[in-house]
Amino acid sequence: MNLQAVRVIFAKEMARFFRTILESLASPVISTSLYFVVFGAAIGSRIETVGGVSYGAFIVPGLIMLTVVTQSVANASFAIHFPKFIGTMQELLAAPIGFIEIVTGFVGAAAVKSILIGLVILATAFLFVDLPIAHPLAMLALLALTSLSFSLFGFIIGIWAKDFQQLQLIPLLVLTPLIFLGGSFYSIEMLPGPWQTVALFNPVVYLMSVFRWSFFDTADVPVAVSLVAIFAFTALCLGAIWWIFRSGWRIRP
Repeated sequence: MNLQAVRVIFAKEMARFFRTILESLASPVISTSLYFVVFGAAIGSRIETVGGVSYGAFIVPGLIMLTVVTQSVANASFAIHFPKFIGTMQELLAAPIGFIEIVTGFVGAAAVKSILIGLVILATAFLFVDLPIAHPLAMLALLALTSLSFSLFGFIIGIWAKDFQQLQLIPLLVLTPLIFLGGSFYSIEMLPGPWQTVALFNPVVYLMSVFRWSFFDTADVPVAVSLVAIFAFTALCLGAIWWIFRSGWRIRP
């Protein structure tokens, strides 16, 4: 692996992030505060606890995953699509580097950005609620794994998209509904029996369940099953990226 190439791509992407650091971090802080006001205060006054956890604390893992997933996809998709759009992808493909270096640089930077934003949201949450973290190391590992897997997914979207309209198509029409219906703000145990079964077909449920387990030591789905689902999704994204670079599909402008 050409580590110098990885370092250059990673540094370039992180420099773009830090040039807009205020906007990048202020937006999730404001959004998190608004969610706490709307869901924590308005709904939390009617639903005091969920599974023995205060509703304000219960929604924190969902808020973190909501932002981390969307930011991971957005950062990675834009990072690889923009060089295609302006034509600099040819220079990257002509350089003496392979697809491993390209993917590692772009996806690594997108994942690190999402991890930083997730930690900022977590710090903001402590200002509003008393938040236990039963498994802190597992929480950090799951945060990193989620950022990595959805950055890979965003990378695929960025290569697939022909224009900026298509870049927003899957996140808006597919990903956002799955996140909101995946237990971000409720436990699937609160759903009627048949709908609990339907919810299990939503892959985001497994992500939300295991991440909430790292905080409260309770989960809607067995932890092992959730981990298998997440690793399978990550492996699928890696396989898709490998095939894309092997075939040269849609990489060139």
